[in-house]
Amino acid sequence: MRLLITLLVNGLLVYLAAAILPGIAIDGYFNAIIVALLLGIANFLVRPVLFLLTLPITILTLGLFLFFVNGAMVLLVDSLLSSFTVDGWFWAIAFSIIMSVFNLFFENKEAK
Repeated sequence: MRLLITLLVNGLLVYLAAAILPGIAIDGYFNAIIVALLLGIANFLVRPVLFLLTLPITILTLGLFLFFVNGAMVLLVDSLLSSFTVDGWFWAIAFSIIMSVFNLFFENKEAK
């Protein structure tokens, strides 16, 4: 049940982030839930491999390259869904930052 609630809330956060950023478009709340699910799967399966492959450049840039790794996850989901469009790397990185901030506030409220 907790997983379902988390998925629904993350879908809402995806929908809000797409509403805030002009370079992101989504066709509705149901598609936002699918985007949240696919982002979770991509972050669970693909991101660790990509993190290990880019570890030297991540260390060299003091962790700033992780913004590009997160943006790559958003662009991966963009390539999988036609109902979710991202206009480029800048918007993908901005979307991942907005989602991180939203999730940070949500997790703090949930812990109390």
